[in-house]
Amino acid sequence: MAKSADKSAAIQSTRNDVPTNAKQVSIGVLQGCLADSTDLFNATRQAHWNVKGPHFGELHRLFEEFYTALVTSTDDLAERIVQLGGTANGTSQVVAGGTRLPPYPTDLYAGMDHVKALADRYAMVAKTLREGIDQTDEAGDADTADLLTEQSRATDKMLWMLEAHLPADKAP
Repeated sequence: MAKSADKSAAIQSTRNDVPTNAKQVSIGVLQGCLADSTDLFNATRQAHWNVKGPHFGELHRLFEEFYTALVTSTDDLAERIVQLGGTANGTSQVVAGGTRLPPYPTDLYAGMDHVKALADRYAMVAKTLREGIDQTDEAGDADTADLLTEQSRATDKMLWMLEAHLPADKAP
């Protein structure tokens, strides 16, 4: 299962009336998603910077579009953590220790190798977002579940766009 955030961290006082237990669950889920999303942002930039081959222009632009979207989505995750009284932790050290994604290979150059590696990671993030939707909804935090639903749809669309570049025999 997924790594979880430190549940012992104090929740800051806020007028937000989401019940404390729901806040604790949501903050933990959101922190895991924040680490994954930040890691995915960095992996996507790695691909953007280093992609080579006949599809360079198209993929270079696509990867930039994706990491630009991830800037907004990671910000939304972090801000929701703080709205619930938590502390959004997005430093490199916290992300490296909290991400559920495998390390992105730094020796990839061919466009379709990047597409495959990113598709694997976007699928993992989409899965954990859906798990988070269920967890936060069950805990009683419909707003966080809604935020994660929005991000799940966006991640699924990016995954679809990546998979459309792969030959049918390369998709799982």
